[in-house]
Amino acid sequence: ATPPSTTPTVAVQPDNLAYVIYTSGSTGKPKGALLPHHNVVRLFEATTGWFGFDQNDVWSLFHSYAFDFSVWEIFGALLYGGRLVIVPHAVSRSPQDVYTLLCEEKVSVLNQTPSAFKQLMKVACEADQPLTQQLRYVIFGGEAIEVKSLRPWFERFGDQAPRLINMYGITETTVHVTYRPLSLGDLNAESASPIGVPIEDLSWYLLDEGLNPVAKGCTGELYIGRAGLARGYLNRTDLTATRFIPDPFDSVPGGRLYRTGDLAKYCNDGSIEYVGRIDH
Repeated sequence: ATPPSTTPTVAVQPDNLAYVIYTSGSTGKPKGALLPHHNVVRLFEATTGWFGFDQNDVWSLFHSYAFDFSVWEIFGALLYGGRLVIVPHAVSRSPQDVYTLLCEEKVSVLNQTPSAFKQLMKVACEADQPLTQQLRYVIFGGEAIEVKSLRPWFERFGDQAPRLINMYGITETTVHVTYRPLSLGDLNAESASPIGVPIEDLSWYLLDEGLNPVAKGCTGELYIGRAGLARGYLNRTDLTATRFIPDPFDSVPGGRLYRTGDLAKYCNDGSIEYVGRIDH
């Protein structure tokens, strides 16, 4: 069939709801975060300069669509015209099968939680394993990463091909918040879990209990503002009001901050290091 020559008309506006993903965080009590279409679009627009994704990229859909990492995987492939390889559930449970799939499908963008990558790394770093030549990026999310655990990978593959990127994020802030390339030099750095700098259309603050900025080197709770915030929680107006608060630092009326519940501190270079959860 001949494809249409014009763009189809779709009655969807940027502010329309795109998806609801339930997240429990560290509380164990699920709540549905409401995310509109424009949040996803601006996520890729704001990060395109870092990655340069294009139609030649092959992405793997490793995660369940109930986990917001899948939003990045699915729409990263679709938005740039790349190819999305759906990883069968049984394959995802076998690091050897995952690595074989990466090589056979020529995956160039792999997204992993640090714990899953730790198992994959054991396979990939074995002496008799073939090297995956097409892999451009391994992007971490969903958990805190211990950089020193990456030593075997860096010793076998180096730190340039592929690039390893740590992206701290939360469901309520549309998948990713920060960007931090990881390198061999980080193995000997003081920062155990660097999360880097914020995506350019987001703001962040480290605040004390009185919403005052903490001094460099001191630990504070991380608050996120501006473009990526969810509408709130489905049918949870009380919790929405608690977690999404008015932004006291925004000169534009109506600005909000999301209270992450995560503790962090500023590094000497102005980037941020993840410390842990406030309720642990």
